[in-house]
Amino acid sequence: MGETLAQASAIAFDVHGLPPLKNEALSIFAAGHRQAGRVRTLLEAACAAAQRTGWTALADPVALDVVLRRPPGSHSGDATNFLGGIGDVLQDKRRSARGSLAHLGVLVDVALYVDDRQIRQLSYREEHADEPSYTVRVSAL
Repeated sequence: MGETLAQASAIAFDVHGLPPLKNEALSIFAAGHRQAGRVRTLLEAACAAAQRTGWTALADPVALDVVLRRPPGSHSGDATNFLGGIGDVLQDKRRSARGSLAHLGVLVDVALYVDDRQIRQLSYREEHADEPSYTVRVSAL
């Protein structure tokens, strides 16, 4: 009768291009940041996946799994910078960001977990490919 559907325990999606890099003191969410395009692309992919699955931001510990595909010899970023950027972008930005987020529009509300401090398990792997892309998977622990 009054049954409710439990939220799925994992969400996964693919993103074209490279992940946003977190490698400087300036907030990755600052208007005009050089990672703005990558931030927007990740948020759009996460938003589409969340809408498709009915995902809502988790408040409990999570695992973050990333598979990056890029051409051999590509040296634009490393695992720690990519994971830091993805971790920041997928959290609740209203709670974590300083300054205005108006330039993100509706994407400011895209969050797969409340705070990146919830990430208790990480997995990162690189594979060779002609064009850069990556897969993100967030799962409840």
